[in-house]
Amino acid sequence: MKPVRYNSVNTHAPAVGSFFDDFFSKNLTDFFGADQRSTIPAVNIRETDDDFTVELAAPGLKKEDFHINIVENHLELSAQKSSEESDTAGTYKRREFSYSTFTRKFFLPRSVDRQAISAAYTDGVLAVTLPKREEEKTITRTIEIS
Repeated sequence: MKPVRYNSVNTHAPAVGSFFDDFFSKNLTDFFGADQRSTIPAVNIRETDDDFTVELAAPGLKKEDFHINIVENHLELSAQKSSEESDTAGTYKRREFSYSTFTRKFFLPRSVDRQAISAAYTDGVLAVTLPKREEEKTITRTIEIS
């Protein structure tokens, strides 16, 4: 049993002040707790002369959980995962449900060859390769000064 501390000098004012200070100065994840079911994974976007690569950090998912669609001028990356655990012991039954879902949308530039887009999921990272059309690739050449 832990002892309960009591402060006899205005017990409500510091708590209210601290509440507002914490609410406005902290990230919402820090304030409400890090165990949120709907999180948006971090994304890296890299450009080379030949393509763009979108890397999405989503550990714990399977490749079947992902959906990749092109809708008009946007690339949509989404995933949905649900799991159910049950445990029966004696007369008690416990069931835990877990649902996780997210959607990320990215504008596709005209230079992307939409027919050649590919994706791979390795070590918790979904990598979507967006090749550039041949006429849009960067051509490097040296120009001599006369």
